[in-house]
Amino acid sequence: MRILLTNDDGIHAPGFAVLEAIARELSDDVWVCAPAEEQSGVGHSLTLHQPVRLHEHGERRYAVTGTPTDSVNLALRKLFTEHAPDLILSGVNNGENLGDDVTYSGTVSAAMEGALAGIPAVALSQAMRGQGHGFAAAKAWAAKVIAPLMTTRLPRRTVVNVNFPALAADDVRGIRVVRQGFHDYERGSLVEGVDPRGRPYFWFGLHDVEHTLDHGTDLEAVNDGFISVTPLQLDLTHHASIGILAEGYAE
Repeated sequence: MRILLTNDDGIHAPGFAVLEAIARELSDDVWVCAPAEEQSGVGHSLTLHQPVRLHEHGERRYAVTGTPTDSVNLALRKLFTEHAPDLILSGVNNGENLGDDVTYSGTVSAAMEGALAGIPAVALSQAMRGQGHGFAAAKAWAAKVIAPLMTTRLPRRTVVNVNFPALAADDVRGIRVVRQGFHDYERGSLVEGVDPRGRPYFWFGLHDVEHTLDHGTDLEAVNDGFISVTPLQLDLTHHASIGILAEGYAE
């Protein structure tokens, strides 16, 4: 199996080294194409107004001066002209990507870009929350989580979003397949300042958000000490609303 690895924390991120070790448990045909620098929070952005450069860092190992989406896109167009990857793994992100945070996540968006190309894709994120366990849960459990996904035929354009709780490996309670939850709407702090030239600026900050832990969601699963596995569809259509809207336009 040919596996492509990417992320949004950058090619030198500690979580990416964890992902490489995980991938090599699954295959000896592992390729790397990841952003050269951290790209957290860029979502599914594609660089259009400046050139993107591809730098080789060794055999089957490349960095891209762009976003996670750029990295997957460039890899598929330039590196895999004959044999595309069989699987794309994105992560392991430093921090969870739960609930509606998936819409901001470069980690999830990199996997989405692979799924749009018809390639099975998995996004992996490790909750931190200050307990000092680092990537312990991901290191111990990721291969067990990924293995069934390699033989499960999901519908095209489906991404699997995996989140590991901030626990020691032995304290993880298991794996739950759950739906995406939603945070209470609070988007962190806004810091205002003035730069050395006297111009005002604004800097978005992050802080802990109070969660409404609806039953059966990724938020609840990780909070309860489980690994959450959530299939995400790229069809954003709210199908139940089509008929309602159509009635409003009926003559």
